[in-house]
Amino acid sequence: MKFRVNRDVLADAVAWAARVLPSRPAMPVLSGLLLEADDGLVLSAFDYDVSARASIEADVAEPGRVLIPGRILAEITRSLPAEVVEIVTSGSEAVLTCGSAEFGLLTMPVEDFPTLPTMPPKIGAVGGGIFASAVGQVAPAASRDETLPMLTGIRVDISGETVTMATTDRYRIAAREFGWRPEQSEITAAAMVPARVLVEVARSLRGGEVSMALGEGVAGFESVGRSTTVRLLDEQFIDYRARLTDDWSIRADLHVAPFVEAIKRVALVGERNTPIRLSFSQGQVLIQAGGGDLGRGTETVDAELSGDDIQIAFQSQFLLDGLSGIETELVRLNMESPSRPALVAEVPGDADPAFRYLVMSLRLP
Repeated sequence: MKFRVNRDVLADAVAWAARVLPSRPAMPVLSGLLLEADDGLVLSAFDYDVSARASIEADVAEPGRVLIPGRILAEITRSLPAEVVEIVTSGSEAVLTCGSAEFGLLTMPVEDFPTLPTMPPKIGAVGGGIFASAVGQVAPAASRDETLPMLTGIRVDISGETVTMATTDRYRIAAREFGWRPEQSEITAAAMVPARVLVEVARSLRGGEVSMALGEGVAGFESVGRSTTVRLLDEQFIDYRARLTDDWSIRADLHVAPFVEAIKRVALVGERNTPIRLSFSQGQVLIQAGGGDLGRGTETVDAELSGDDIQIAFQSQFLLDGLSGIETELVRLNMESPSRPALVAEVPGDADPAFRYLVMSLRLP
């Protein structure tokens, strides 16, 4: 095998594919990146749960396949000078040259590399910006506790031209609804996709569209020459819609930016897990935190209140995670009592808010 490729293009593709390499591979070959040169260059990684393929342009002189340790290849390509990269296989080595730099990398047995799963049937497509925004809004509420796999995923519900993504870690629920272009107008489907995979897919988007595919126990995502497949989690999930459609007797509308800034400032004197207290009255909200060894902080922000005055408390980062998903200038806090969860949502216009975030309140001291 012998090919030449642009250094920046190669480094970017290697870094993208290498992100799925397991830190503790079940077999040594799973730590490798498979390079296949023919009409162009395809780089692949696979750990039996997630696969990644990146296709890039390359000047191929001799077609072939080679398996190279992925993490060291990522480190090398990132540090190369701005010159054309050439890779040639020679015996048990893959010789990489770039300018005056040369590396001889020991290859791995390509015949031992497992066959990558095929992409399932395409079921629709959505703009990359919308997809990335939706994932970014709901992912913070996904659990990191691997002992409860169901909570580490993003629930994807598809009904015709509407997709809803939802997550929960038992302390909050995040949901985002958006339109897309389904392959079949009457399609109905549901899947639990590991949140870490969707976050990585969203991070790598550069515009264009994301094609979504769904098969038996596998989901696929493809955009601009890059594709990812992932094994799905158990479909069991809470009835999140019922929890997001409660009646609320108290509503407060606030400008997002000053509200977020005030919470961050006041939280500086709060110890870990110390609640942020919000005291809503007509025309304002008093934000309070601290009172322990570090001191205390207070700040007042304008708020338009509908309903009775209320004092309610939240874990500060949980509240900030919800506010970070608001894409409008104003946010609405829907509340019922200090002991019940509150719903953070964009101030609705003619339609229901696309993003909703239910967060548990904390007991006031």
